[in-house]
Amino acid sequence: MKDGEEGTGAADILNEAERNQMFEQLCRDKAEEFKMLGYDQVTGQDIWECVSDKYYKTGTPPLHAVVNDIMSLKVNQYMNFITLSLYRGEKR
Repeated sequence: MKDGEEGTGAADILNEAERNQMFEQLCRDKAEEFKMLGYDQVTGQDIWECVSDKYYKTGTPPLHAVVNDIMSLKVNQYMNFITLSLYRGEKR
């Protein structure tokens, strides 16, 4: 990039529908990873609910942070989320 030029980030290039589609695919991929570890009931929607739960207070972070949150999600984090959801009486 030359001096004085501004870069265009991925968030600027993708529209909302494309971002949502990308998040859905990443969540499905993460659910497949969990299935390979023996957690057969996990869906992409479950992954998204877990990851996006912390966004209610602060809003959705930048694109790279959401992707990182999905890809770095560990089984124990997911299981803690499910357990807390059950204690709160939320439907799972």
